[in-house]
Amino acid sequence: MHAAVVVFPGSNCDRDLAVALQRAGARVTMVWHKDTALPQGVDLIAIPGGFSFGDYLRCGAIAANSPISQSVKAHAEKGGYVLGVCNGFQILTETRVLPGTLLRNAGLKYICRPVDLTVTTAGSPFTCRYEAGQTITVPIAHHDGNYHADSDTLAALADQDRIAFRYVRNPNGSVDDIAGILSENRRVLGMMPHPERMAEPAHGGTDGAAMFAGLVDQLANA
Repeated sequence: MHAAVVVFPGSNCDRDLAVALQRAGARVTMVWHKDTALPQGVDLIAIPGGFSFGDYLRCGAIAANSPISQSVKAHAEKGGYVLGVCNGFQILTETRVLPGTLLRNAGLKYICRPVDLTVTTAGSPFTCRYEAGQTITVPIAHHDGNYHADSDTLAALADQDRIAFRYVRNPNGSVDDIAGILSENRRVLGMMPHPERMAEPAHGGTDGAAMFAGLVDQLANA
């Protein structure tokens, strides 16, 4: 399985994401934000966390207008797989690949700590190695992780089983405790917590490793 990790000025989790994918068996290519095309044969695009362009204007807004972002959007529209973590989730909402928006945390403070998540659905390549209802522990590290969307969008996410993860104890004010959502075709996942930071024993836990193992298994055999 071939994954492309997109790097923006201010990305700081790109190597973490690449290592997690490589440990799961993926071949990884790093892609600079000024590139206009993706490498040939890419199965998954991974957009890492960090503070792209210093979070100026609005988190992810400038990155959403980088040259590579149009290729990311086209990849998703053609049915390609995309994973956006933290700032990557913000970029996916800014490009409208995923619905909703990420607002300032309810407490208006940066939060960095492990949190418990409920796996809401196992019906996606990203969550297939988990069980619905399972509780996992994954770190968060964000200032703007407060997910919001209009009532119709929230109803669609719930009715279509597209809420991938919910916070057990909501740290940031996200509506309906949402920590991650799926696209309509279930091939795009945006989430604020960082599974790549809980993907090997040295991290203090391995609850995130199942996501990358499932992705590699599903996409390598697709």
